[in-house]
Amino acid sequence: MLRIEDVSSDYERREVLHSINITLPGPGVYVVLGPNGAGKTTLFRTIAGVLKPYTGAVFFNGVNTYHSNHIRKDIGYLSHFTSLPEEMTVRQALDFYASIEGGNSESAIRKLGLEEFENLKISKLSQGLKKLASVAKIFLRERKLFLLDEPTSNLDPSYSMMIRDMMLSLAKEKMIFYSSHNLYEASNVSDQVILIKEGRLVFFGKREELKTRSYRIGIRSDKDLKPLFLGGYYEKGYYVLTVKDKEETAEIIKKVLESGARIYEVRELDNPLEEVFKGE
Repeated sequence: MLRIEDVSSDYERREVLHSINITLPGPGVYVVLGPNGAGKTTLFRTIAGVLKPYTGAVFFNGVNTYHSNHIRKDIGYLSHFTSLPEEMTVRQALDFYASIEGGNSESAIRKLGLEEFENLKISKLSQGLKKLASVAKIFLRERKLFLLDEPTSNLDPSYSMMIRDMMLSLAKEKMIFYSSHNLYEASNVSDQVILIKEGRLVFFGKREELKTRSYRIGIRSDKDLKPLFLGGYYEKGYYVLTVKDKEETAEIIKKVLESGARIYEVRELDNPLEEVFKGE
């Protein structure tokens, strides 16, 4: 269990988080969303025990994370910055961190598929591979809580998918905090959402409980859908309709199938969480 009790945190003498209260009962992926400057990274750093809360405390399995070196060993924190020594090779860098905090660089390299790059210097890697090597650092040994601040930024789609699949697998037994600026990715990786705006918790719950504006979906079918839905239009092979929520989308799909048409694809053309980043 993770408890964040009345936490306010400051950064460079400026209060960033204001009286955050969250209790997470067990394993799963919890997506943290919010506009730039909302306080997401400060929240991650406070949970990890890197920052001391100005008020309140964070407890993981009943232990204060700031005051316990032992409990912090159960927490894997990935900053949104790459944080490996540029003049070391991937193998040397991971061996260095393993010597400090324990673990096995060989297993981390295999887990992230870095065998081809393990003898290259960090400075010679692309930004995407630097991020992947940084991700490998938190897999040097077993953790119980993962704090992943934008883990898929700068990664190509195949690596991003690998990281998402790893998170979903880990979430069966581990607790994962995850932030992203890719809203499609965030909305697909979990339905548990923590929304931070201006340093305050404004929502915690299932994604479908968020009150969102209408958004567009596109349907690819083997039949003309205009007679079924007069308010739509065709664009790039999709029949486009505006919906309010997933329930309305389900009713539309049902109606299409009952008409005898086949559906090849249904996709969101607008992200229903887009207003999260608009600070409204």
